[in-house]
Amino acid sequence: MQRVTIAQVAERAGVSTATVSRVLSRRGQVSAAVERKVRRAADDLGYQVNVIARALRNSRTDTVGMVVPSITNPFFTSLVESVEHALGKEGKELFLCDARSDPRIEARRLASLAARNVDGIIVSPSHGVDSRPAVQQTADRLPLVQLDRFVDGTTTDWVGVDDVAAMRQVMDHLHDGGTRSAAFIGSLMTHSSTEQRFAGFRRRAEELNIEVKPDQVLLGDYSVEWGEAAVARLIAEGDLPDALVCADDLIALGATRACRAHGFAVPQQVQVTGYDDIEFSRLAEPALTTVHQPRDRIAAEAVRLLAAAGLAKDAERGPHARISLVPTLVVRDSTRAAQAPPDRI
Repeated sequence: MQRVTIAQVAERAGVSTATVSRVLSRRGQVSAAVERKVRRAADDLGYQVNVIARALRNSRTDTVGMVVPSITNPFFTSLVESVEHALGKEGKELFLCDARSDPRIEARRLASLAARNVDGIIVSPSHGVDSRPAVQQTADRLPLVQLDRFVDGTTTDWVGVDDVAAMRQVMDHLHDGGTRSAAFIGSLMTHSSTEQRFAGFRRRAEELNIEVKPDQVLLGDYSVEWGEAAVARLIAEGDLPDALVCADDLIALGATRACRAHGFAVPQQVQVTGYDDIEFSRLAEPALTTVHQPRDRIAAEAVRLLAAAGLAKDAERGPHARISLVPTLVVRDSTRAAQAPPDRI
């Protein structure tokens, strides 16, 4: 079957081939009526854009690669969705890769995307140190933006949230609700998310005189199972502290489940907080107090930074951007309301 041409679409719509090109490439301005007429003609004729020819003509593929640590984590699933929507508004397609929390797999995924001539890559590094070589090597070849997590010592842009400020909000809220002792349950300190969240937790706990025993900092992974196991360990070693501060919602969901299983009422006997505000957090029993990350804004900024990096020549690039957005504490039923006017430091 012979391919439908732009000329045929133009003839059907009663416009020039240049107008058809502007409409279908989303470059240049035409009236809404003309755009509807061209798109209707293209649909009627079954016209399909020759992606390969357009890529050769424009020296770009209108595709962006994205690598995340784990697509099974609901936070990254929703973040990917936000990025895909932001790219769609720019007429670009997303190629998604799962690093499986393994820097070696991540390096292969980055190399594979670069070899496929994507216009740029958005990556949330799986490891704070081991991911650095592959991230930098890829950034040397094409525009790259780090998203959410980051590795230092690279010449790349980054966009995410201020984890330290977020934990300040968490600890202030818990303190207002009567917390005077707390445990931190997170993943191993192998990436920036846990490192920054723990740093914010520790700093604000000290400022508010909230007791944190050395054996009540438990590090495993971002999973419901680890949240359950960590709480079981705390109970086996003695009474629970006033609050369990979890580095993500999956851990917090496991922690609340374990508290119920062992007869500890949440939030009456122990308060629990999460991080990320995944969909399941509001459906939990009790509904989970957590930190909401503005995923759509994060995605939009990442896409904007990627486009800017693609347009600028190396000599024109200024300092690499670090955009730290302010998160929001979402208070639900797993924590208590303020008991008295706080002694705020």
